[in-house]
Amino acid sequence: MKETSDVKAVAPPKSREWNSDVYHRVSGPQVSWGRKVMGRLSLRGDETVLDAGCGTGRLTRELLEQLPRGAMIAVDQSWNMVQAAARHLAAEFRGRINFVAADVQHLPFQSVFHGIFSTATFHWVPDHEQLFRSLFGALKPGGWLCAQCGGFQNLDRLLQRVTVLSQAPKYAPYLGSYQHAWVYSDAETAARQMKQAGFVEVETGLEAAPTPFAGEKEYCEFLENVVLHRHLERIPDREIRERFLKELAELAAQDTPPFALDYWRLNMRAHRPA
Repeated sequence: MKETSDVKAVAPPKSREWNSDVYHRVSGPQVSWGRKVMGRLSLRGDETVLDAGCGTGRLTRELLEQLPRGAMIAVDQSWNMVQAAARHLAAEFRGRINFVAADVQHLPFQSVFHGIFSTATFHWVPDHEQLFRSLFGALKPGGWLCAQCGGFQNLDRLLQRVTVLSQAPKYAPYLGSYQHAWVYSDAETAARQMKQAGFVEVETGLEAAPTPFAGEKEYCEFLENVVLHRHLERIPDREIRERFLKELAELAAQDTPPFALDYWRLNMRAHRPA
């Protein structure tokens, strides 16, 4: 893949990467949740905003359209994702957006942004106390944070099935000892950590977001490329990976409704004191 010159790397690219082309196509659920979060914003249109965890830039585009006199920096730890975002957005919005490959726990900004927007990202971050300190430091005094990520109980049904299936003899050599790194915080813990970082006017809350898929094909593609790609990359044999997904799909077919994921979202709003 040709490197996009618009992207600055603050941290070296990670070896475990996303298939950004597939993610761009199948990330409809993340986009729909993000639009709801975006609807809570009240923008003048001239702010400088950070998109923390921009993915391939689908929501970044929509936020940029609400900032006709403003500017954005789009950050993602995935090199593939931030390169894809640059390909989708750089030419159209040149001069109003920059792209940075960086860890949101250690943002290379101090008192830069009027606001920080983030969806479907924070649960990938292992240290939320450090995360909120990093976000707080990147905001200007009086700046706002509006974010959403996976929250308490997120994907419980699916992950229980994954845990059981991972112990089966044919999968245990690859997944038997694997522990996912997601952090699905509850509202009270998130609020406490945000206040400890210095945020005020903190609001947090959980909401259910059950997400059905049209059928087995769509369900498996989403699991493979969005939810379980870190699990599946541990299985080198394609046939075994496909069988693992097939067995999960057979269980999901029996649910009501079938082929649905039990998502829970954690909403967060706060300000840095003026």
